[in-house]
Amino acid sequence: MTMAPNDTARLLIEALPYIRRFTGKVVVVKVGGLLMTDPARMRSLAKDILLLHSVGIRPVLVHGGGPQIDVEMARAGIAVERIDGLRVTDEASLDIVRMVLVGKTNRQLVAAINALEPVAVGVAGEDARLLEAEAIDPRLGFVGKVVAVRGALLHDFLNDGLIPVVSTIGADPSGQPYNINADDAARAIAIAMGAEKLIYLTGTPGLLANPDDPTSVISLLSAAEARAQINQSGVTGGMIPKLTACAEAVEGGVTAAHMLDGRVEHSLLVELFTDQGIGTKICDEQ
Repeated sequence: MTMAPNDTARLLIEALPYIRRFTGKVVVVKVGGLLMTDPARMRSLAKDILLLHSVGIRPVLVHGGGPQIDVEMARAGIAVERIDGLRVTDEASLDIVRMVLVGKTNRQLVAAINALEPVAVGVAGEDARLLEAEAIDPRLGFVGKVVAVRGALLHDFLNDGLIPVVSTIGADPSGQPYNINADDAARAIAIAMGAEKLIYLTGTPGLLANPDDPTSVISLLSAAEARAQINQSGVTGGMIPKLTACAEAVEGGVTAAHMLDGRVEHSLLVELFTDQGIGTKICDEQ
């Protein structure tokens, strides 16, 4: 469908104040591994991230890779075990996690952006101790939580005109790597960098008032309201850590956190640059 010239002009005019508002601001975007199983979606995301960069916004892309890790673990004959939604990661599993996140998924995202313009740089959380971690629970093995972020390192990349693409393997002061939940890593990065926005691209339309009705998206919540939603019976699975991370990000100084449907083409741009927006926004702005 071809858009009429007047409609195109209206969209551009609508986007202008948002571009002005967000120019020079850090926007942390977290994309899940499920969305990266589709090469077309990955190319579309690369275009969106490059557009943000091109208009002066400072994007940082953080990624997971759960489905890809599951595939490689199955090939290695290693059973997947989870406790409270977190992957139990022994030494053999950690090798696979590092291989997939750092050596494969990260490279694919970097290549997708650099195919358009050579401005993306891949960085693992264990590089230069970007994400300093410590163990969460002995039962989980080498699964860590972020205790410190070298936000200045990411700002240096941005100041050099580059787009950092972060894989979420952290390390403790001894150099021991840890598998870190990508949702929580993105939250920690957004807070450390003083981000304007933290955006989660998910496989759902946002937080739903009725889990059986995909049109019942709750468009706006405060951090306190987001925390209250966590205890609702309809909020389960991956939505719980995302809601928690969004609330913590806003409480930590991030202006707004968003959960968007990454399956919708250019949902990132619609949320940032149009009056209507899309998905669920968590903020404490009046």
